[in-house]
Amino acid sequence: MKSHSNLLFGLVLALALVLSACAPAATPEPTAVAAPLTQPPTEAPTVAPPPTQSAPANSDLILATTTSTQDSGLLDVLIPMFEQETGYKVKVVAVGTGQALQMGQEGNADVLLVHAPSSEKTYMDGGYGKDRMLVMHNDFIIVGPAADPAGIKGETSAVSAFQKIATSGATFISRGDKSGTNTKELALWKSAAVDPAGTKPAWYVESGQGMGATLTIASEKAAYTLTDRATYLANKANLQLDIIVEKDTSLLNVYHVITVNPDKWPKVNYEGAKAFADWITSPEVQAVIGKFGVDKYGQQLFVPDADKTDADLGL
Repeated sequence: MKSHSNLLFGLVLALALVLSACAPAATPEPTAVAAPLTQPPTEAPTVAPPPTQSAPANSDLILATTTSTQDSGLLDVLIPMFEQETGYKVKVVAVGTGQALQMGQEGNADVLLVHAPSSEKTYMDGGYGKDRMLVMHNDFIIVGPAADPAGIKGETSAVSAFQKIATSGATFISRGDKSGTNTKELALWKSAAVDPAGTKPAWYVESGQGMGATLTIASEKAAYTLTDRATYLANKANLQLDIIVEKDTSLLNVYHVITVNPDKWPKVNYEGAKAFADWITSPEVQAVIGKFGVDKYGQQLFVPDADKTDADLGL
């Protein structure tokens, strides 16, 4: 019996040892790990918005100017630039210089861009203008049909050319609108001792219109006319007119910008007018004026003059 008991005890002990070896190992308690230190989120750096042009108190500006600045295409370049850079909204009234000066004299414009120095001086002497600044110049030319019925091709004197036109009775188209161009034309006739505007000969026709329209009429009638070079070049492709007489010193065509005097007309936008005058005479804009026309016509249409005086141009 004792041997059986010993055998049973041995079997139980062996089974216990087997079961102990097969039991899974105890899982160690997890060790607490400190959470990593985190920096507070940094805010994105504040970037200041680009400075913007503050809107003018009165953004409406009336510019009375000559038809040549519009017909040449110059204003199509300058006005959008000025509006974008300053916030002003410009209403352009393109008329003859005489009408532009009249608008200023009546307080119906804020700023003028004109080209009749003698008339401008009278205007300033009357106290109607506050500031008058030299802007640019180009020149007048006499254009006409290639046949040149008056035989003035090659003349170096515009006055002599006008005398020959009058003697030949060749058709001449005048603007007849008191513009800067018309003022120059009448001065040339006076120097030639001829008064077609007063005597009304059949060969002298007054269009009463701007430069572009007057050139068209002259082309249709195979007639002569006086024009600024810029407007002629801008319209040349549609005209049957050649340059007949040019580069006479008497044909200089000078432009000034004039602000209307707020002392006479308190309601004019003098702040806007002065802003435009300062802008168009600035070096940056003068450079734009100097390059205008070069890419399209192979020559500049206006010569910037803000760094000169009237005396420099012989005025």
